[in-house]
Amino acid sequence: MVIELSPGLGSTYNPGLLGSPYQWLREQRLGSNTGLNLIGLLRECAHHVACGKIKNADMGLDYISQLASPDGDSVQRVATYFSQALACRIVKQLAGVSNALNSAETSSISEEPSAHNYFFNLCPFLKVAYLVTNQAIVEAMEEEKMVHIIDLHSSEPAQWVDLMQTWKKRREGPPHLKITGIHEKKQVLSEMAFHLAREAGKIDFPLQFCPVVSKLEDLDFESLPVKRGEALAISSVLQLHCFLATDDKMLGRNSPAPSINLHRAVHINEKTFRELLDQKDMIHGYLRPDSSLPPLPLSSSPKMEIFLNALRKLQPKIMVITEPESNLNVPNLVQRFDEALHYYSALFDCLESSVSRTSLERQKLESMLLGEEIKNIIACEGLERRYRFEKLERWIPRLQMAGFGRVPFSYTAKFQPRRLLESYDQNHKYKLQEENDCLLICRRDTPLFSISAWKFGQ
Repeated sequence: MVIELSPGLGSTYNPGLLGSPYQWLREQRLGSNTGLNLIGLLRECAHHVACGKIKNADMGLDYISQLASPDGDSVQRVATYFSQALACRIVKQLAGVSNALNSAETSSISEEPSAHNYFFNLCPFLKVAYLVTNQAIVEAMEEEKMVHIIDLHSSEPAQWVDLMQTWKKRREGPPHLKITGIHEKKQVLSEMAFHLAREAGKIDFPLQFCPVVSKLEDLDFESLPVKRGEALAISSVLQLHCFLATDDKMLGRNSPAPSINLHRAVHINEKTFRELLDQKDMIHGYLRPDSSLPPLPLSSSPKMEIFLNALRKLQPKIMVITEPESNLNVPNLVQRFDEALHYYSALFDCLESSVSRTSLERQKLESMLLGEEIKNIIACEGLERRYRFEKLERWIPRLQMAGFGRVPFSYTAKFQPRRLLESYDQNHKYKLQEENDCLLICRRDTPLFSISAWKFGQ
């Protein structure tokens, strides 16, 4: 089926035509082409918000509200949270309205740990990250008798339970294991301590758990219980990007991107959002960045430099880092919106293919975790914008400049997660790719997370 996106309007579409910016949409039958309509609407709304054309953006958000749904298909769900993010960005420009809404808003922060649990249970990504991390630690500590692991976000006991069970089978016996768990919530650490102690008791494993209640950016490295004679490992899962937050008001973040020509025919054979985005015309016209452009310079973040330097001074024998694989640390709003739409549509597609639309766990995961990330990426700027994902090609030189050397992953570290991904999808839509001695967890051909291993010194 061929769809004309803007019949009768001529050869050029002007998104800035006040009063009728969505005439092309009015002339369609909305019900038949919902996916393309929502993609076009979202993209045009982001353009209007970036240009300060709030009336046009408001009109587009009104259309989106008629098509989007938080419990619909993946297209409608993604549209729900991206439209909310754009609306939040508009409201934040009205200080009085924003402050009044924030003061009346009931915070859902207390539910954040459960949302992370849903992500762990419903998607394979964290399981793969933990598998790879544990195997790298086991191999680095092969002959060690006393091992100290610093967990930079200690919230999931399953990772370390699996590691204890692996080490229990070691021929010469398990090492004495000390885990320093860092988290800003005391309750989370208390639950970690309880679960780990219970599991260690079941298999008679020598374990010491040291809770450190602190935000990662406020961590006092001098107070960490690191002792001479311990072989040190560091596990960082989805944490380091938060240190990229800077006051970037002077970077011209709202400069408009070139307008997009919506007058082209697009063949639609599939229904999912990712498949819509993967159509050739949509990729090159909407979302994929121009690969001919030179790479962005490494962002300057004093907090990141200080934190990596502090980690290096601990002289870890192994440090394993998992980070989202997306270029979302860009100042231009429309470019960042496009990148985020491409990235999160793949995540929503993962859930669409494996979890019921009526699943309460899925709805909570999407609203409390993914939706909040999208809102922060689109609606916030400066130090408030914490989710500044960057790709592996930028993490590698940053870590090398901080004095770390890469550690290649073994065959075993790659084989186990591949089997896990196959168990999630027999059609091989999940892939584990190797790049520069690091690993990329992919959905189809879209890399979603990177895993890299490092050691003290080059």
